Amino acid sequence: MDLQTTITDFKAHLNRMRMYGQAMSIMNFDAETIAPAGGMVGRAQRMGFFSLEMFKMSTGEEMKGFLEALAPHLAELDKPMQAMYDSCKRSYDAGTKIPPEKVQEFAILRSQAGEVWRSAREANDFAMFSPYLKKLISLGKELLVYRADEITEGGVPYDILLDDFERGMTVKKYDDFFEKIKAVVVPLIKKVTASNKKLRFDMAKVDIDTQRKISNMLAEKIGYDLNRGYIGETAHPFCSGSHKTDVRITTRYDESDIFSSFYSIMHECGHAIYEQSVADDIADTMLGSGTSMGIHESQSRFYENVIGRSRAFWDYITDDLKAVLPAEYANMTPQQFYEAVNESKPSLIRVEADELTYSLHVIIRYEIEKMIIAGEVEVDDLPALWNKKYEEYLGVSSPTDADGVLQDIHWSGGMFGYFPTYALGSAYAAQMLHYMNKDMDVDAAIRSGDFAKITAWLTDKVHRHGSVYTPDELMELSFGEPLNGEYFAKYLENKFLALYQ
Repeated sequence: MDLQTTITDFKAHLNRMRMYGQAMSIMNFDAETIAPAGGMVGRAQRMGFFSLEMFKMSTGEEMKGFLEALAPHLAELDKPMQAMYDSCKRSYDAGTKIPPEKVQEFAILRSQAGEVWRSAREANDFAMFSPYLKKLISLGKELLVYRADEITEGGVPYDILLDDFERGMTVKKYDDFFEKIKAVVVPLIKKVTASNKKLRFDMAKVDIDTQRKISNMLAEKIGYDLNRGYIGETAHPFCSGSHKTDVRITTRYDESDIFSSFYSIMHECGHAIYEQSVADDIADTMLGSGTSMGIHESQSRFYENVIGRSRAFWDYITDDLKAVLPAEYANMTPQQFYEAVNESKPSLIRVEADELTYSLHVIIRYEIEKMIIAGEVEVDDLPALWNKKYEEYLGVSSPTDADGVLQDIHWSGGMFGYFPTYALGSAYAAQMLHYMNKDMDVDAAIRSGDFAKITAWLTDKVHRHGSVYTPDELMELSFGEPLNGEYFAKYLENKFLALYQ
């Protein structure tokens, strides 16, 4: 078989896999939003079936044949084809170590655990969820045993999971990164705490229908195309994309806190705009999605924080927002809104944390995950450990499981290793802002509502490339340097020292 025929057949094989993946994405969105509770078992079985089929296609003899045929010709392939080969080779090497029945078992368990988590969170009952979490951790560790040869010298099993979500990351690298973040954030929090300045105002209630209108207004203004998207409602906001023409997000509403849904919309729109902006020539391939969790999070944090929590944004949005808000907000000024949405204080909920304290929420989860994978903590002890960490880092503890150890959906999906990427996202975003400011007046673009100009810049540097490049390759290509946390540290210092004078 000649090389071109091999490439054509390889792409066709990957396209069939992609179709399964897109079907699973839609089923998962349905399960998270509108699916009836009574269908949990059937949905889990279907997810298990599709997961197993994809696994077979990524680790079977046909895939092996493609990889062997392409290996001698890698230098002849273009960058997208090389990226496809590399991704498939990594999946094949990892997957062929794991028995297929274990993959199916894990997929079924994850689907069941997700639905139980939602019920447990609503009931504020960790004991309801803990049996499933125990099974997820036990089976997850079993799968890691099959992949033990991926651990580099001096590494630990958790490294495998970290690398799955952010290529090249290890415990050692994250430990170094987080120590540098803490060195800046902790003293800055102390200065802010010592300040007598009060930024937040007492918010009047805003009914849910009005907040839904605001969500649609925000999405339209910042460039999330609702003709190719949809806004649903869930306990935990998320973005789910099966293709650039079908990228869905969710939010949650709280009548007493308008900013809760406001910023979850800004955040998820950042993810969605990334997915909707992938170049057409790779959109219908396995490369047609974001390159990593960290880079993906950089886009959500950019729209949520760099844009959405800037003074320039409140100069732009205040009048339009007040036009739909209750009369109690009629006299609010852009500066008052700006200060209110940037108030920094210790809190319980990660997704509603301010920019300054947010990283500590991530560090807590990272440190707990390290202990879980290392077998240093029992599942039944997690609520107490969670509160101990929150007391240590933020001086608060949750009286409920729902606002404590049950607040995030990630563990119910077996996604250990995901949380640390959230902190990377904030650092990437600050680094991108530094370079964007060299090419345009970012504040001026925001103040005038020219978000298309900002998105076009991000699309050129990040979005259009999909997952053709690894995070390090993308940063080097577009910005001439890898991740550099110093930009984030300076961004936080400049912003919060000025806010709190």
